[in-house]
Amino acid sequence: MAPKLSSAPSSFARTPDRTPRDWLEAGQALLREGGLRALKLRPLADALGVSTGSFYHHFADFDAYQGRLAAYFAEAQVTELIDAIGRAEADPIGRIRLLAQLVRRRGLSRLAIAMRAWAESDRRARAAVERHDGLMLGFLTDCLAAAGHPRHDAGVRAYALMTLGLSRVHAPHLSMPQLMEELIGILAEPPR
Repeated sequence: MAPKLSSAPSSFARTPDRTPRDWLEAGQALLREGGLRALKLRPLADALGVSTGSFYHHFADFDAYQGRLAAYFAEAQVTELIDAIGRAEADPIGRIRLLAQLVRRRGLSRLAIAMRAWAESDRRARAAVERHDGLMLGFLTDCLAAAGHPRHDAGVRAYALMTLGLSRVHAPHLSMPQLMEELIGILAEPPR
């Protein structure tokens, strides 16, 4: 019978391996909270509970990481979100409502605003924002067209919904979730 090994104290426990996606998610959290200034290697590693050296198991350097972070915002993340919403909700207006809930719950509008600020100085971030916007506007337009809006009107309404979702108007007397729900009702209501 093999001897029983004692557990190491938690302060010495091996940190689980982190995936590139973990690093990307941590980077997005830093962007959401502090913008591009907050996106640095030490805070990333601290957020993940790993050494800075483990970063280089996944990324050649910080510039390569930033390129992947921008691409993640524009591709995998949006595509997965849209696919999940499509599987979860059949009603096209219900899909828009679900998107609004997920954006609010995950802080995605703050992330999108941070990405837009970064896009002012980095072509990769600019391309990512353009791709993100194209995917999201396409999704919203498709939902609105499926609800009965003519395609052009659906596109204009999609743009208005997305713009509203990215706004940062300070209105403490308004319930933002309720306001968004009412605006979805106004902008997404099928034509009669």
